[in-house]
Amino acid sequence: MRRREEQSAAFRDALWVSRCVGHAGTTPLRLEDVEDLARFIRVRTLAAGEPLARVGDEPTAVCIVREGCLELAVHGSTGRLVIQTLRAGDIDGDIQMLLNVRMPYETRANVETTCLILDRSAFEELLATHPHVSRRWLTSVSQRLARSHSRLTSLLGEPLEVQVAQLLLEERVDDVVNLTQTTVAALLGVRRPSVNKVLRRFAGNGLVALSYGKVQILDATALAEVSAPQP
Repeated sequence: MRRREEQSAAFRDALWVSRCVGHAGTTPLRLEDVEDLARFIRVRTLAAGEPLARVGDEPTAVCIVREGCLELAVHGSTGRLVIQTLRAGDIDGDIQMLLNVRMPYETRANVETTCLILDRSAFEELLATHPHVSRRWLTSVSQRLARSHSRLTSLLGEPLEVQVAQLLLEERVDDVVNLTQTTVAALLGVRRPSVNKVLRRFAGNGLVALSYGKVQILDATALAEVSAPQP
């Protein structure tokens, strides 16, 4: 019975991964593809603050966030800077593995985080033997790169208020952004006092509520109006 439950859980995880890495309408996975994907996945839970990979590491696995949050960070002259956060459905490590380059950033759990892991050998075998999965994964890579490019270009030249509003809306989970103001500033490449000033203005206008380490969105509609790029 326990073995059957474990197999069922693995299949559910595999089905969930298949939905994370492409559009079902354009690159559908067959049932046998999902069943095979389940054979390769292992589950790993990271405690808050626990690293998954360090700068300069050889990529050894692909990670899909199942629950929680991962931070991608680099270390500069001013200390540790978070450059991106990954949440449920986000993927890390596959691009570096495909390009055979070392990890350019540190990956660490922001809170207790459950990840679905595909080790290098499993990932390479999966792509080599399952063309449907391979096509879907490459579609996912293209979508993520296009999304990153779009985000960068949409923020260029925009006032800081617009940038902060957009970031809050992108990073919210149930209208809560579990990021410190220092992290928000690092993600936008600006100074923390500047972000603090904007957030206090938002709070004064009833758009958000501020507390230690997080921002609660009170009026998402108004915040979305602020986030609209200026004409």
